Amino acid sequence: MSPPELIELRDVDFITIDTIGPPGQRTFYLQAAQANRIVTLIIEKEHAAALSIAISGLLGRFGDMEEEPDLAGMDLIHPVEPLFRVGQLGLGYDQVRDMLVIMAEEVETEGRRRRIKAHIWADRAQMSALARKSAAVVASGRPICPLCNEPIDPGTKHVCTRGNGRKRIYEV
Repeated sequence: MSPPELIELRDVDFITIDTIGPPGQRTFYLQAAQANRIVTLIIEKEHAAALSIAISGLLGRFGDMEEEPDLAGMDLIHPVEPLFRVGQLGLGYDQVRDMLVIMAEEVETEGRRRRIKAHIWADRAQMSALARKSAAVVASGRPICPLCNEPIDPGTKHVCTRGNGRKRIYEV
């Protein structure tokens, strides 16, 4: 098996997480651009939530990111053409360069001999904005049932399986 192909975007001009589609059918994307190169990756909602938490935790150590970042202009660049679906996602920090890196690796698929990895480098201000945008995108989905923690589809009746031995129906 050959080593994975590495795509490296250093000091990106743009980075965002956003979705396409209605709640319950959304596809989540991580997108970054450097000069004329745009890299778009499909991620899971859980990736977006975990990345927001991890970035916020890491930046919280510096204590200098108190300003609310401007989220305007953080929409996806169209046309959205994903390079791959992410299987593993990581976050790192380079103290010398004072930059954070998102490390994404393509999901393993049977029969595929070569996987792709992407390293996306951004400064603390860009990552702070990414964390806030990601949290907002995750929160804008379907409401969550307070008993079973499952999503409630809009316009339907939710039959909760954890209703104290009874079925409880919630309408949204």
